[in-house]
Amino acid sequence: MKKENDNLNELFNKFENQWDVQEMNSDHQVDFLNKLNKKQPKKKNYWFVTAIAASIVLMLGISIFYKNEKPKEFKFASKETQRTDSIFSILIDNELVKLKEKSSPENEQIINDALKQMKVFDADYQKIINELQKNGENKQIIYAMISNLQTRISFLQTVLKRIEENENLKNTTDEKTL
Repeated sequence: MKKENDNLNELFNKFENQWDVQEMNSDHQVDFLNKLNKKQPKKKNYWFVTAIAASIVLMLGISIFYKNEKPKEFKFASKETQRTDSIFSILIDNELVKLKEKSSPENEQIINDALKQMKVFDADYQKIINELQKNGENKQIIYAMISNLQTRISFLQTVLKRIEENENLKNTTDEKTL
């Protein structure tokens, strides 16, 4: 303990003439309080406006990049055809969501191949819709449209089934079989 005190004494002796011992102005406290109480002009905070602008730009960007090329309404088709298309489209979208939820490094190749095949189905579907628009509704075109939609749904269900089988196989390979 004495050694520590000696070290402190040496330090103080070393800097003895270098200390600032000037006393403060007697009005210093009053000046300080005046400055403290003085209202500062508010700095304008543009973060809120910037955040809103960024959100709008982001939503516009997403809408441009994920624009669906398939026409939403068939103004040239009957209500039954439009309803059939919308029901099947909802089912296909649900299956695609399920497929994307299964995304993992092990399933990446299967999912990519499935999405490529879906693009082929979409191209065929677009040809059918163009034919429908050009020639009007007839049994063959409507049958081709429904067949394409059913094929897409069953294809996605098959892919999902394969992915589940692969996951189950992966989980059971660690077990010992007798």
